[in-house]
Amino acid sequence: MTKKKDGAEYIVTRSGQRVRVPTPEEDAEITAAALADPDTVLLTDEQIDAMVPYSALRGRPPLARPKVLVSVRYSPEVIDFFKSTGEGWQTRMDEVLKAHVARVQADGEDTSG
Repeated sequence: MTKKKDGAEYIVTRSGQRVRVPTPEEDAEITAAALADPDTVLLTDEQIDAMVPYSALRGRPPLARPKVLVSVRYSPEVIDFFKSTGEGWQTRMDEVLKAHVARVQADGEDTSG
């Protein structure tokens, strides 16, 4: 969205910040300076087409096997023990459970009940 104030044109960002739009003369001056800069690298059409919005790159990359959210009840002493180990206690609990699963599978134990 653009707004005019004091004869200048502004773009209002999603966060509410106002950014002044350069006049055509300022834009031409900026472009000429950029083209005169020996460090300027012009992008090819293919490079421009391959661009993605920054917001698409933010956050963690998707996991091949994401964790599953479940609701489980544990004995208070189990929770107290893991919480007493400090930050990351849920990760340590997951590691203990994965190690148990690996041991049971390696031993070939029957877990059907």
